Amino acid sequence: MVILRKKALILLMVFVLIAGLPAGQIEGAASGYVGVEKTELEAAAPAVPETTAVAAVLLEPTSNKIIYEKELNEQLPMASVTKLMTLLLAVEAVEQGKFKLDDKVVTSENAWEMGGSQVYLEPGEEMSLWEMLMAIGLQSANDSSVAVAEHIAGSEEAFVQAMNDKAKELGLVNTNFVNCHGLTADNHYTSAYDMAVILKEGLKYPLFRKITSMKESELRGGAFKLWNTNKLLWWYDGADAGKTGWTEAAKYCLASSAERDGLRIICVVLGTSEPGSHFRESTKLLDYGFARYKAVNFAEQGASVGAIKVGKGQADRVEAQTAEKVSVVALKGEEKGFESRVELADHLDAPVRKGQVVGAYVVTKGGQEVKRVNLVAGDDVLKTTVFEQVKRVIDHVF
Repeated sequence: MVILRKKALILLMVFVLIAGLPAGQIEGAASGYVGVEKTELEAAAPAVPETTAVAAVLLEPTSNKIIYEKELNEQLPMASVTKLMTLLLAVEAVEQGKFKLDDKVVTSENAWEMGGSQVYLEPGEEMSLWEMLMAIGLQSANDSSVAVAEHIAGSEEAFVQAMNDKAKELGLVNTNFVNCHGLTADNHYTSAYDMAVILKEGLKYPLFRKITSMKESELRGGAFKLWNTNKLLWWYDGADAGKTGWTEAAKYCLASSAERDGLRIICVVLGTSEPGSHFRESTKLLDYGFARYKAVNFAEQGASVGAIKVGKGQADRVEAQTAEKVSVVALKGEEKGFESRVELADHLDAPVRKGQVVGAYVVTKGGQEVKRVNLVAGDDVLKTTVFEQVKRVIDHVF
């Protein structure tokens, strides 16, 4: 009887103790964390967020690591986010020397007839290719998109075929383009993952990054103001690229990129329901990615990591450079223990071509390879003539 009374007393004391604790501390008591705020636990291990987007993905582009996904391969309309592929093809054409930014682009009747977002081009109106690209990237101008497509490929139809060819080249199986601007059309779709890959490809080009990171600009001598529709450029720390989209069919969409402390994350949300929700959902997902992961950076793209002797060449050495950024992504708390090594050829014979693979930069952890990046020749080294080789020997001897 005494024992039962003691047990009852103990139970009563425990009940009183728990009843007097705040709700967060009661949860902590049940899980063994008495006195620890729930928010502190969440900061240590952020909960996987929920999103109202129909489909979404977080992609770390250097490792292609998917940090977050929701229906990442579902085929959905994407509205003006389409223009990321339009910009990608235009920028590639400029980088390849096929077109110049000061080229004059003439507005056709077809471009003039485009509705939706536009810069109100008139038939026959001329603008530089640079101005047209700004109108696409900032104002999301449908008329400029068609004008640029016609300028580069001769017709919008030919340009759209090039868009689909590029999608296939990138290995995208859930994307099909019917136009270059994103207005609603049957069989015009992408997936969250595919669009993340398109943005990743665009970010390889400085011109693409410049256009998509601009907050504002002007046309027609300042008579027409351009404001970037991607408001994350103002609101979100590290945001530096992206494209918005909206139609009744696609709802609100956004593909964006942000970088902090060497960690870049690409975020795509498709099909969010109300105004501003594409920014809200992207912010939530990006916060999650940056809270959980950290970049471990070893070398920037183009970094020289050694030199290789060259025989029978007009130069006797060539610099070995990283073909891309050498970086790995790791969960916070697990970023230590990575090691790196450089694997280089001992000797090369001329000719050596700039960009020729000459070795590898290898990152390991626990003896296991986790990253391998090609090392390439930094310059051309032409082969010397027989006369030059003889003269070099004579100079060396005497």
